[in-house]
Amino acid sequence: MVRGVRGAVTVESNTAEAIRSAAHRLLTTIIDRNGIEPEQIASVVFSVTKDIDAESPAYGVRQMGLVAVPLFSLQEMEVPGSLARCVRVLVHINTDKSQDEIRHVYLDGAVVLRPDIAGRE
Repeated sequence: MVRGVRGAVTVESNTAEAIRSAAHRLLTTIIDRNGIEPEQIASVVFSVTKDIDAESPAYGVRQMGLVAVPLFSLQEMEVPGSLARCVRVLVHINTDKSQDEIRHVYLDGAVVLRPDIAGRE
């Protein structure tokens, strides 16, 4: 069975290092909280707000050693008043876990996107 794990993090600045670091921390936290083995990851889709263009978040994840995992980055739809400097992710995993067992991860300023589940671990 394939499940989706959502997450988001805000980036301090539009620099390659800040984007790589945020993407790495976000995906590492998702993996840790959900007990995911790299072989379970089917694919990862990142989106970024239009104010993030110094680096692709996928690059930060490649540095984690996920070289065989399909990664994709795209620009988030622009919505007036939306959260700035935000990296969102959808991780597809092969798992027997139920939807209720999946732990979505919202870090830093992105907690405002899903305050109802941001504190669940």
